[in-house]
Parts: sequence; structure tokens; C-alpha cells
Amino acid sequence: MKTSVVIHESTRVWVGTASREHVQIGLEGGFAQFCHGKSGPAKRPRRGDIVLYYSGQERFGEKSPCQRFTALGVIQDDEPNQVEQFPGFLPWRRSVEWLQQTEAPIKPLVDQLTFIANKTAWGAPFRFGFLEIPQDDLRLLAREMGVSLA
Repeated sequence: MKTSVVIHESTRVWVGTASREHVQIGLEGGFAQFCHGKSGPAKRPRRGDIVLYYSGQERFGEKSPCQRFTALGVIQDDEPNQVEQFPGFLPWRRSVEWLQQTEAPIKPLVDQLTFIANKTAWGAPFRFGFLEIPQDDLRLLAREMGVSLA
């Protein structure tokens, strides 16, 4: 797994919210899907944009706290691709080259992350499942996750 990436002024940074268990499936398969596979969020990133995942829970549907950034990678395709994950479930995915070496707990970083305006209710930005964050926050998170940015 690569541990460095070049970012440009035009590079956008996206955070998806998913259980750690679901993120692991994407890491193994080289893909990302957002908001349970909805097409809208999958259409927003461009090739070369950065995607991170925040996992509030270890497993979907369970009270199993994780509270870590669990993946960091680079979008590799130009458009989302729809797949049949299982009968009747057709999520939209993006191809991703995953980069990180380690996961980053959020609690020690809350005061430094600018996209978290209310430090007391720090989980609020993640409730919609997909958001864009500033490159300065990416720099902090990449360092914590063992990824070099140039």
C-alpha cells in the first residue's frame, strides 16, 4: 500500500461515514461508496480527489464505538460505477487507491479540526454521511494516519 500522495490546490477532500466493518470491505475491494451506495455523493468526487472514512461504530447497526478515521485514499476513476452487491442492492462505487498505514482516533484531534465548529457536539458533521473538508484538516489527518502529502 502506497503511503504518499501529491495534492494540488484544486484537490478536494471528502469524508464518508461508515462502520469500520464496511470500510474494511472497501479497503479490500479497492472502492468507496457513500450514504449506503447513493449515486449523488458518488458523483461529487473527481479523479485525484482524496477520500477519508470516519467510522463512528465498529459494526453497522450495533452500539460498538470506534470513533476513528479508518481509511484515506485517492479517487482513481472519472465516474461512479453501479454494481450488484447482493440481489436487490445496487450501490454506486468509486475506485480508490487506499494509502493509510494506521487509523486515527478522532477525540485527540477535535480541537484542531477546523471543519468541526462545535467542539462539544463534534459528531454532528458526520450525521449526513458525506461531507467536504478543508485541505488543512487533511494535512493533520494524513500525518496522523501515516500518509505523506506533497
